[in-house]
Amino acid sequence: MKLPFAQIDAFADRPFAGNQAAVMPLEAWLDDTVLQAIAEENNLAETAFIIPDASGEADYELRWFTPAVEVALCGHATLASGHYILSAQQDRDLVRFRTRKAGVLEVARHGDGYLMALPAYPPQPAELPGLRAALGITAGETLRHSNGYDLTVLESAEAVLALRPDFRALAALGDTLNIVTAPGRDTDVVSRVFAPAAGIDEDPVTGSAHSVLVPYWAARLGRNRFSAFQASKRGGRVECELDGDRAILGGTCVTVIEGVFVL
Repeated sequence: MKLPFAQIDAFADRPFAGNQAAVMPLEAWLDDTVLQAIAEENNLAETAFIIPDASGEADYELRWFTPAVEVALCGHATLASGHYILSAQQDRDLVRFRTRKAGVLEVARHGDGYLMALPAYPPQPAELPGLRAALGITAGETLRHSNGYDLTVLESAEAVLALRPDFRALAALGDTLNIVTAPGRDTDVVSRVFAPAAGIDEDPVTGSAHSVLVPYWAARLGRNRFSAFQASKRGGRVECELDGDRAILGGTCVTVIEGVFVL
């Protein structure tokens, strides 16, 4: 079996930046064990699989796999999937994806890039035993959203950049996305994101983390639009807007590999 394959840098304006995602269109779903094995073979933060949506609710069905698990929501691989479709179909300006746990997601053309609509997940203050110690800090506000997101807020961008987490200790706390954020320097907001329980110690640029960051910072800043930077080694800039119950994220993509996956 030969399957088309593209590797795309999402939230990137040049190759080797942003976050890598594989996008693989299928005619129908393969067995889940095969999908997981393909994602492990790709060894990227996410592999996105898409098939035509027969329900009429959207254009495509979309699922995401890390090298270790299937996830409920992935932003950068959704953006990459939108880029894949819209690059091939120049006559369309919008693509809709039906997902299993995050509803219908949209990617639309916007200038040289795209706007992506994700659900907004406002976090609530929570005591999270062991989280600060695993992150290697002693202070910081902690919040949680029940969909599997923990948010730690620090005082400065420098504190975020200085983090040296204990990834084994973080993984032992459970399969949550660990987001750390602070006011930015060149952008309004800076963040880093860790997901060792899902097989990703530090994620380069995490769209789904901004489902939490957007409502939190919109409330704190007192405005619905702001700029964000995820300060990983590769790094990525995200334009953010809160629109009701949706987090609107703006970014660009670059296709770096096109080929065929052989099973």
